[in-house]
Amino acid sequence: MIQPSPLVLGITGGIGSGKSVVARCLHIMGIPVYNSDNEARRLNNSHPSIRQALTQLVGNHVYLPDGSLNKTALASYLFESSTHAEQVNAIIHPIVKEDFLQWKQRQHTPWVAIESAILYESGFNTLADKVLTVYAPESIRIERACQRDHATPEAIKARIARQMPDEEKVRLSDFTLHNEGNHAILPQILDILANLFCLSRK
Repeated sequence: MIQPSPLVLGITGGIGSGKSVVARCLHIMGIPVYNSDNEARRLNNSHPSIRQALTQLVGNHVYLPDGSLNKTALASYLFESSTHAEQVNAIIHPIVKEDFLQWKQRQHTPWVAIESAILYESGFNTLADKVLTVYAPESIRIERACQRDHATPEAIKARIARQMPDEEKVRLSDFTLHNEGNHAILPQILDILANLFCLSRK
């Protein structure tokens, strides 16, 4: 009997929204989660096509003598212009997508999830059957991110400015989970799981 391909839930949200916490909860509750940020970092270090293309684009210094990615050099190139960011994304995103699709085929659950802060910006939303945005007001997200990353509010605001506004993500998504601190997340997760279960039975 051929195993049906799992349906895909996309998980996104701004810096400090708590999307990783929600993703871990869903994983514990039986939905395998592909963390696109972590996997992209792995592929940047290990995938020969990415290594070759980034070296040609940025220069040999984009990889350190030990073979690992020179994050500082890549970040410097990325932030020089939006064109540079588009060039780097055009190298990395298709390979991350292909890696996700291969990972997905190894799963044996009705649903899997892909977590990405840039789900819409990267086009990863096209891989998803449904999308969940984890939402929190910007002031709360800045406070959380400053504590987590030991960064200044100005640095976090600059990172937020480079991403799609969370309000736009909410508008485009199928589910919104509110994580402002005055909404319990577990009942919201259970409600989303119930919806996913009903969709997988159709």
